[in-house]
Amino acid sequence: MGWMLIIISIFVVWVASLCKIFSSHSKPTFLNDGPAFHRRNVLLVVAHPDDESMFFSPTISYLTSRGHNLYLLCLSVEEMPLSFLLFSLMVVNPFSFAKWEFFWYYHGLSVQPPSMSCQKGKEYGNADGMGSIRKDELYLACAVHKVQLQRVKVLDHPDLQDGFGKVWNHDLLAKIIEEEVYSHGIDVLITFDSYGVSGHCNHGDVHYGVRKFLHDSSPRNIEAWELVSINILLKYSGPLDIWLSTLDSTRHPKGVMHCLLNEHPRKSFLAMAQHSSQWVWFRKLFVSFSSYTYVNTLRKIK
Repeated sequence: MGWMLIIISIFVVWVASLCKIFSSHSKPTFLNDGPAFHRRNVLLVVAHPDDESMFFSPTISYLTSRGHNLYLLCLSVEEMPLSFLLFSLMVVNPFSFAKWEFFWYYHGLSVQPPSMSCQKGKEYGNADGMGSIRKDELYLACAVHKVQLQRVKVLDHPDLQDGFGKVWNHDLLAKIIEEEVYSHGIDVLITFDSYGVSGHCNHGDVHYGVRKFLHDSSPRNIEAWELVSINILLKYSGPLDIWLSTLDSTRHPKGVMHCLLNEHPRKSFLAMAQHSSQWVWFRKLFVSFSSYTYVNTLRKIK
């Protein structure tokens, strides 16, 4: 009887959270400097194709629905062949601890880096020639997000290849970001925080690349914001996290943190589905139960 009461309570709060999201039409405060609307040029910097749909959907929805000019910079094209990884995990050698260790770390379920290196073999690297496929999938996802495709840039740089064993050069990242900022007149930057939601080292590298740019050569009028990483319980609490995230953002001085609710969470699911090479069962579960589908908390980078 006790378990049944807990399940019913969770279900009721879940439904109430979704109702809160769908009925949320509060006055926008993020990038709202005064009574007159000022369209901003915003650059979202991510590490891999599908980062934008898995983690930044509420931010993208907010920016596009408010009429801001959103640019997307994706710093690599390929990712690990997930179908091969699953096959190797479940069929070839399901008892390999190293493979499972890598699997859990890759999906943010462990904070302990895997003992094996991504560079030791092509099995876990960018060896499947999926670059053009991943790029096309990103364009399709951006179309769902209503991001203009001419504002989407995907890099295939030899020194920016996906992998836990491949550290990206922060000076190179800062230079690339600088070129994009000055090319499009960017006045707002958004990216990962230092942990990068899942602990993926490339996410952290992007953060430090942005910080390097801000420290060395950014114009004075540019703002930078980072997506706040949360603990694993909140991360997989679905829409329930909107209450804690909203409360947490109010505890900080005005203008330091903003909590953005995704008014169209179904669009996150549809956008992620465009990444068909990655659209396997655990990705579907992630998008359904991840709090990043429903809410983003952005913190100002100082």
